[in-house]
Amino acid sequence: MTATLTIGSLVLDNALMLAPMAGITNLPVRIAARRQGAALCFTEMVSVNGLVRDGKKTFEIMRSSTGDRPLGIQIFGDDPSLMAEGARLASGHGDIIDINMGCPVRKVVAGGAGSALLREPVKAAAIIREVRRATTLPLTVKIRTGWDAGAVSFREIGRIAEEEGCDAVTLHPRSRAQMFEGKADWSRIRELKEMLRIPVIGSGDLFTAEDVVAMLRQTGCNGVMIARGALGNPWIFRESLDLLGGRSPRFPTVSERRETALHHLELLSDLVGEEVALREIRKHLCWYARGLPGSARFRESVNRIQTRNDVTGAIAEFFAPVTP
Repeated sequence: MTATLTIGSLVLDNALMLAPMAGITNLPVRIAARRQGAALCFTEMVSVNGLVRDGKKTFEIMRSSTGDRPLGIQIFGDDPSLMAEGARLASGHGDIIDINMGCPVRKVVAGGAGSALLREPVKAAAIIREVRRATTLPLTVKIRTGWDAGAVSFREIGRIAEEEGCDAVTLHPRSRAQMFEGKADWSRIRELKEMLRIPVIGSGDLFTAEDVVAMLRQTGCNGVMIARGALGNPWIFRESLDLLGGRSPRFPTVSERRETALHHLELLSDLVGEEVALREIRKHLCWYARGLPGSARFRESVNRIQTRNDVTGAIAEFFAPVTP
């Protein structure tokens, strides 16, 4: 179960992907996931309004490197022409374009984008059609099951995506109303897979390697997209590939956690500058420390630290190998 995955013209080494997560999946996070086996990583979602208006901060979201390939760029918006222009601008920065029709966040939905499009199949179709015309890159769409339990639209949107030229569909089987509460209904992924000819990628409640294997086996989906399960845990990709390959999963050692955290800080400092990096790294260090003895005390200390030397010292001390 470690076969390659083909999405349009893009052939991936395996079927495991890092999902786009706002405020999270910048270059250092993607590099960490790739080092552990993720075949495709996505940027944070990118506003087409920002791209079209030549917003420097928006283009910074797509900042990458030679080792950060293949790269997926997820765009969001509600206007077909602006989405097309945004896709055209983004195409020079990545290898695959994804349309966000699943984000449940109020600010995004209030602007008519993300999950709001699940209630407007005609507009959704127009957006996919115009974006398809604007880029030759592989095109995917990420959706939820619908607006709420009474408005289940994933079958219709999935069919539209296929008819309008998408190369794959990713389904997070929760409604917009659920946000991230309750349990993702993986049976919906199987239902969509049985309905479409293009690849279907599953997402939702993937927190362990066992979850990844279970989703693939239970739903028959072509690939999986890991989101919250990868926070501070890029090793989920390695562990999943191990299980899929019939091997015992290789869990991270304390030394690996230390090396990954230090490398993350270094890359983040290069990307955004040391001052911003020291603020941003805090949440990641809390995730890297999750489940380890003394993690609560470590979280308290890193949230007070003000200098890079102090941060690196705290990392080295907390993630020190246990001597016999």
